[in-house]
Amino acid sequence: MAALQRELVEHKRWLTREDFGLAYSLARITPGTNIIAFCAATGARMLGLWGALAGVLGETIPSAVLAVLITLGFESWARNPIIMAAIAGTVAAVTGMMWASVWLLVRPYLRNAIGVLRVVLLSGGAFLAAWKLGLTPVPVILAAAAIGFFWKDEA
Repeated sequence: MAALQRELVEHKRWLTREDFGLAYSLARITPGTNIIAFCAATGARMLGLWGALAGVLGETIPSAVLAVLITLGFESWARNPIIMAAIAGTVAAVTGMMWASVWLLVRPYLRNAIGVLRVVLLSGGAFLAAWKLGLTPVPVILAAAAIGFFWKDEA
């Protein structure tokens, strides 16, 4: 997501930061695969219905082919320490990219102490609500939206 944001918002300027954030947030609350919803939302924002269709097909077809190939080869790869080390490295890289995406999404709201406090409390609260309480994204995002609506930054 961090790479997509850099490309779509900062480099190509096809989406505004707000459009990207909205598409990302809405995709997180949709049932099913969130990335497909994200691709549909950003594609629709850029090119309407055809953009949404292209976004969904562009995300699903290569992923489906890759998933089939990985599934076919995983049995033989599971005993190979080099392949398993490569998979562990991939997991670490994906985790880092997810944190980079978080940073790109919250960075604009860190303008002052109130913004920092709001990001820390809402992000931390959302993390704890999902992790410790097992809440799904819908109630967490709705609660955060309500809190954000009433907790305005007047500065």
